[in-house]
Amino acid sequence: MQDKKGKIVSKEEFLRYGSAKEQYEGLLIGSDAQQNAYNIGVQLSENEVLIVDQSDESRIRERIQLWASQVEEIQRQHGVQDDLGNYSQE
Repeated sequence: MQDKKGKIVSKEEFLRYGSAKEQYEGLLIGSDAQQNAYNIGVQLSENEVLIVDQSDESRIRERIQLWASQVEEIQRQHGVQDDLGNYSQE
C-alpha cells in the first residue's frame, strides 16, 4: 500500500477513489479501490482531511476503534476550534 499517512488532502481528493464507507464524529473512512484498502482520515475543516491510516478489510474495524478515540486530540493539535457539525458526505 502506498503510504499516505500524515498527508492533508481535500475532502474531494480523500473520496476520489471511492465513497465513504462509515463516518464517526470527525473520522472519515474512504475506500481506495486502487490500493484495495480503506483510508482513515480526521476531518480538520469543511474541506480538509488529515489521512492518519490505511487498512485492508480484515483490520478496518480495529483501526477505526483506535482512531475514533483520538479524533478530538488530533483536531486540537491542528487548531480545529469550531464544531464541524454534520460530517456526512454531500
